Amino acid sequence: MCGIAGHTHVRRSVSSGVLTEAVGAIRHRGPDQRGIFRTAHVSLGATRLRIQDLTGGDQPFHSADGNATVVFNGEIYNQRELRTELEAMGRVFRTHCDTEVVLEAYLAWGEECFARLRGMFAIAIWSEPERRLVLARDRMGIKPLYVCEHRGELYFGSELKCIFADPDIPRRMDLNGLNCYLSLNYVPGPWTLVEGIRKLMPGHMLEWHRGVATQRPYVEVAQRGQEPRTMEEACEELDGLMRKAVSEQLVSDVPLGVWLSGGLDSSALTHYASQVYPGKLKTFSITFRGRSFDEGQYIRSVSRHFGTDHTELDLNEDSNLADVIGEMPYYSDEPSADAGAVPVWYLAAMSRRDVTVALSGEGADELFGGYLTYQADRYNRGFSMLPRRLRATALKAARRLPASDEKIGFDYKLQRFLQGSLLSPDVAHVFWNGTFSEQEKRGLFAYANAAPMWHVVSQMAPGRGFERYLDFDQRYSLPDGLLYKVDRMSMAHAVEVRPPFLDERIVEFSARLPARFKISGRETKVVLRRLMQNTLPAAILRRPKTGFDIPVHDWLRGVLRPLLLDTLHESAVGESGLFHWPVLKCLLNEHLERKANWGYHLWGLLTLMLWMRRWKVEAPATTPMTAADPEEYLAALSLPCQAASYSAPIS
Repeated sequence: MCGIAGHTHVRRSVSSGVLTEAVGAIRHRGPDQRGIFRTAHVSLGATRLRIQDLTGGDQPFHSADGNATVVFNGEIYNQRELRTELEAMGRVFRTHCDTEVVLEAYLAWGEECFARLRGMFAIAIWSEPERRLVLARDRMGIKPLYVCEHRGELYFGSELKCIFADPDIPRRMDLNGLNCYLSLNYVPGPWTLVEGIRKLMPGHMLEWHRGVATQRPYVEVAQRGQEPRTMEEACEELDGLMRKAVSEQLVSDVPLGVWLSGGLDSSALTHYASQVYPGKLKTFSITFRGRSFDEGQYIRSVSRHFGTDHTELDLNEDSNLADVIGEMPYYSDEPSADAGAVPVWYLAAMSRRDVTVALSGEGADELFGGYLTYQADRYNRGFSMLPRRLRATALKAARRLPASDEKIGFDYKLQRFLQGSLLSPDVAHVFWNGTFSEQEKRGLFAYANAAPMWHVVSQMAPGRGFERYLDFDQRYSLPDGLLYKVDRMSMAHAVEVRPPFLDERIVEFSARLPARFKISGRETKVVLRRLMQNTLPAAILRRPKTGFDIPVHDWLRGVLRPLLLDTLHESAVGESGLFHWPVLKCLLNEHLERKANWGYHLWGLLTLMLWMRRWKVEAPATTPMTAADPEEYLAALSLPCQAASYSAPIS
């Protein structure tokens, strides 16, 4: 596992200090080794976290003739198969690392090699004779890769800060990205929050040749294979695939463990890992003792069941939260509006004391239908048949419910569902996992524009219903929300996290499953539950999904209140030039006075402002698209805090 960075310098000179700073900025991703390579046309750099072949494979890595150089972030799980095939073709290897396999595969098969790689990766390969730079990102977007074309040169890096290393590149807010961030809680690719910087999309490659950059997918859309005929057949196939994926991803020359949440996904991984791992498997967990959503009893039952060497940390109000949240903007790279980043930070820090690699359950919900939103999509089909006026009246009544301190209380879920029922089905799907609606943004955000979100929603596959929502979440919320969060928080502590559920064979299998094998009535992830029914404790199979998150509503009223008010105050909001203070002040008052739960909305704004301040990102130099009219918007949003009270003091 590593971090990579680089840039071309064909049309203009770039200071050599730019790459040095870029590589230094991501040293947390690879504390074991750093290297830089420069020619007259390109500069490449890498930091390395040694996982396999600890004495070989330092980067940048060069071909035997010196004509090609690679920097590589990730793991290739089928490297032994590829190595054997390449050796049969006459290729000679000098190390046992997968970095050399990547380079030799490219030299043998060209761009076709990327489709052969099974794993997670971000790759940059320079061919000196051709003056050609090729970038590629794994097909699920597990590993990040940012790119920027500036004054005829191409910059790239594992994190935004690699590109920020050149002071000549502007740091101006991208309004498309920000409009989506405020709605979705993440920035969907290829956008970022900085103008001119883009994400290379999953499953895509970029070729830069003599000053011209072109992007394209390196894998074709596969034809859907034959569906399993019975549940027994599906379980048998999934069992074989899980065994293969977990076995391959347990290969490591450094200590390894499993992140165990007590839910179905991580418990299933623990089962497969415990069968293969030599010795006693280490597991790591975060608990929330005394909270209704604490998973401690389930975590410990799974640990006892499989006899793991277990370590856990209780995350509570005495956990130095404000200092950690203040530190996260450096590593987050873009603000994480998912408050689950906080427990992931603590989990990674705890794990690093004992292991360097951890298996985790990301992707199972998006593949097999594990989120509550998929059930909400189904319930909404019938509910939306009711007269709109009746649904709007029900929403007004639900907003009178007392605001609870639960992480996701009944009041919050009911209000979100009813609010989503007034939207189109596609918009409702993304709204249920997001925060601000377009109407809410028009009142709060000076540059509110519905077009970016309409563009994103339009990327859903043709047709209707459940399967297209799964596909959308796999292409957007998975790489840009969940995997992004895990990558940044784990790499901040130099921990490599591997998600076996995202093995391409399991992804392809899930695409062939009929919907009834994923959701049936109130049961989610049906095939995985049936597979595990005689393997895991019964309580694990019966319990609903909890989600890995902090009690953000409560903590913003309590232990994090000083940080919230020190960050979202009138002066800072005014200087940002982005938000209408009277409306934001109303949201703060409503939340702090327990009249409404705006915790997730405020968390997204808090992390955004902390990030802008840390990286000195400026508001766009364009005229705001909406005018501040607090009285009108507060009334339209049916907020209890209206007209006369929106200017009430925050205390």
